[in-house]
Amino acid sequence: MKKYGLVGFPLGHSFSAGYFAERFATLGLQDECRYENFPVERVENLREVLPPEICGFNVTIPHKQHILPLLAEIEPEAAEVGAVNCVRVLPDGAFRGYNTDVYGFEMSLRGMLRAVTGGGEGFASLRALVLGTGGAAQAVHYVLRKLGIEFWEVSRTPAAPNRLSYDRLTPEIVAAHRLIVNTTPLGMSPNTEARPDLPYEAIGAGHFLFDLIYNPAETAFLRAGRRRGAWVKSGLEMLVLQAERSWEIWNDSL
Repeated sequence: MKKYGLVGFPLGHSFSAGYFAERFATLGLQDECRYENFPVERVENLREVLPPEICGFNVTIPHKQHILPLLAEIEPEAAEVGAVNCVRVLPDGAFRGYNTDVYGFEMSLRGMLRAVTGGGEGFASLRALVLGTGGAAQAVHYVLRKLGIEFWEVSRTPAAPNRLSYDRLTPEIVAAHRLIVNTTPLGMSPNTEARPDLPYEAIGAGHFLFDLIYNPAETAFLRAGRRRGAWVKSGLEMLVLQAERSWEIWNDSL
């Protein structure tokens, strides 16, 4: 039996196993393929945890950057992003890394913006705030650069020229940056009332709020934006898109 899975820690929030179980049933592969969660606190112990029949796996918090030293090969796009969330196991057992978050986020964000603008591509007129600086944030940065959208990173501890701390986020800054993307785990189940520390009163009908979290479907961050008239979107579509892309990667002929 071919095995696939999800590597990260903790994994209580994930429903990727359920998603792929349904996918395998639809394809008639339920007796040939299995997707499992592999909680791995220290990524250097990964080889000890994965079964020998593993064909590929996804990577989530906190290992999207930590896994890089374990890769024998890395797709150029993932190398530029500096983070990997999909790994294909090669015939010799070596790992090849990819970043399907880029594809998932770009397609989902484009869909959101097109739905609002009526098909227009005026993305470069937007300015964005990206909350968080982890591996998922790196994929978001890559897509925003590709679309020509200027952005600031937002972190608790600024340590870069293009980074702001939360305590420096004035209402004026938030009002001027109409796209706000949350890449932090704040608001993820079970801590559903948590949300990034923003001046939410500055958010209005011209804003787009995108949360990479998909459980719950509407986070406290998105709910606060929706109540102020903003367009909001969760990470569920992004999850599905990146999962489909992962499946294509794992089953592409070498």
